[in-house]
Amino acid sequence: MPDQLLFGIEAALNGLMAGVMYSLVALGFVLIFKASGIFNYAQGVMALFAALTLVGFLDGQVPFAHLINTVFGTDLHDFGWEMPAVLAILLAAAVMVVFAIIVERFVLKHLVNQEPIILFMATIGLAYFMEGFGDIMWGADIKQLDVGIPQGLNGTIDEVTYNAFGYGFFIDNLDIVATIIAAMLVISLTLFSQYTKYGRALRAVADDHQAALSVGISLRFIWVLVWSIAGIVALVAGIMWGSKSGVQFSLSLIALKALPVLMLGGFTSIPGAIIGGLIIGVGEKLFEFLIGPLIGGATENWFAYVLALVFLVFRPQGLFGERIIERV
Repeated sequence: MPDQLLFGIEAALNGLMAGVMYSLVALGFVLIFKASGIFNYAQGVMALFAALTLVGFLDGQVPFAHLINTVFGTDLHDFGWEMPAVLAILLAAAVMVVFAIIVERFVLKHLVNQEPIILFMATIGLAYFMEGFGDIMWGADIKQLDVGIPQGLNGTIDEVTYNAFGYGFFIDNLDIVATIIAAMLVISLTLFSQYTKYGRALRAVADDHQAALSVGISLRFIWVLVWSIAGIVALVAGIMWGSKSGVQFSLSLIALKALPVLMLGGFTSIPGAIIGGLIIGVGEKLFEFLIGPLIGGATENWFAYVLALVFLVFRPQGLFGERIIERV
């Protein structure tokens, strides 16, 4: 098999893995938009905040240590012990649920029936508040996140492909784990949406808020539920991206890469978030591999947005989004 073809296959496989990582963030956007019609600008910062909280628990760090030391002249840093990864993840998930309750009670409840732009601006304010609060609570320095996920070259795939083609594929173990977890999340969310009482209530709210209220469905409870699920999805995304590149400010910017995914897959489709992520991931890797050398490279920075622009022109609702028809 020609080397160029093998390189292309390897690029496509790595693109699939990268696409899954984008999809993890896009899922949070889709869940909140389906339930409340809110484009949650804070989703990327939620992933950052969840990852910061997880690292804090893992390291046994004292919350607000820097602020306490400055005010009282103390020298607090950590509790002197490290927490098991499973317990730390469960506690971080609980924090995201508490965050969802706070958001509903102090933000969403007061913005019912407001214009979408007002809700969007509220999530922008929420994003900057969370970012600043997370820095004050856990510190702004770059943190290493390790929950025991294997990383580096997968030796089995490398050996099998080398024996078969004379060329070993570099596939990262972390990307394989992310793919498996993303698949489990999508299956779980789909089953929850289709076959549970609260899942059906969520779909009813997504279709018509007033009709859902008329049959006794609590919008406030549904909003807490969906923001909690989105927070846990953000935690998973934060774990994967934080394990890959460290927990730092740039982690919140992964939300920007999720926007083209949403435009392709549709803002209201859970499967669309996954498929859109795969298209973006594979597309940007293959475009960089085939076209990048001809135009100077660095095409991964803008390819996804150009592709999303094309979709906006010819199919603005995305591949799986609902077509909106207004009759006058």
